[in-house]
Amino acid sequence: MLAGLELAVREVNDAGGIAGRPLELVVRDTAADPQRAAAAVDELARLGVAALAGEYHSVVARTAAARADALGLPFLCSSAVLDALTEQPAEWVARLAPAQSRGWQVYADFLLSAGHSRIAVAAEPSAYWASGTRILRDYLAPRGGTVIELGLPALAPAAVCDELADNRVTALLLLAGYPDPAVSIVRVVRRDQRLAGIMIGAPAGQPEFAGWATLLGDDGAGIPFLRYLPERLSPLGARVETALRGWLAETPSFVAFEGYDTVAVLADVLRAHGADRALTAESWPRVAVEGTRGQIQFSRTPGISVWQWAWAPVQVADRDPAEPGRFRILHAS
Repeated sequence: MLAGLELAVREVNDAGGIAGRPLELVVRDTAADPQRAAAAVDELARLGVAALAGEYHSVVARTAAARADALGLPFLCSSAVLDALTEQPAEWVARLAPAQSRGWQVYADFLLSAGHSRIAVAAEPSAYWASGTRILRDYLAPRGGTVIELGLPALAPAAVCDELADNRVTALLLLAGYPDPAVSIVRVVRRDQRLAGIMIGAPAGQPEFAGWATLLGDDGAGIPFLRYLPERLSPLGARVETALRGWLAETPSFVAFEGYDTVAVLADVLRAHGADRALTAESWPRVAVEGTRGQIQFSRTPGISVWQWAWAPVQVADRDPAEPGRFRILHAS
């Protein structure tokens, strides 16, 4: 995400900045900690930033969004997906990533189309994982699907295998942290002969990242995950992908495109209205920016408490077992 943000800032400044002034990116690492996120928002607000951008972790983004809304600081959330990003409707917060209910329902459609109706989730305690489990269960149950929840960390990876075999599931979804316990569970399941035909899935997107392939090798292939990219990038998206590939020395994930698009939107708003925070927040419903993955516009969406791009493209993809460095698109919406 940071690479995408930095690339877009550099391009804005190479083109003359905002009204002749350079755009400055002030970075604070929340370290996936809600308390650090709240402190960072307070600090950045005191420093006089024009807007807040970024955040990847949904639970952390929820804390940042609530604090930004309370302080009157515009926040364009790049990547977090929890539907209820704020408890109450927020005027100061907009989001680029599709809401979790949108993406995970697409994933549920993929499961059904692939013939999986008896599904286990290995889930850690978290509002994000609990929300994902609920979305899957609510969507699959009326369509004949069953979701069996295996609680982590109470169950060790070997015990997860026993539960999978006993319950005759055909798919296991990893709703668990990366690298562990997700990586450990994959290794154990792959080596259990009772589970040779089971599909492992990771809807939160862990297999997208290069470290997944490094840690798991061939075991990390063939694990479907969600990512928010179109089937074919636009000319802008292709140009940004080339630049990011050179920047990162690896294939950029969808999160890098989310970072780039965040700055593209904010730069457009700042050009039009300057650094006035209230005018930035008021401009969310009038945004119309060509991003790397399509035309970005925000609206009020039923059940979503923030201004939402409805919708970023959604894919289910995996790493090709024949060539783990290559991604296959399995399903798209």
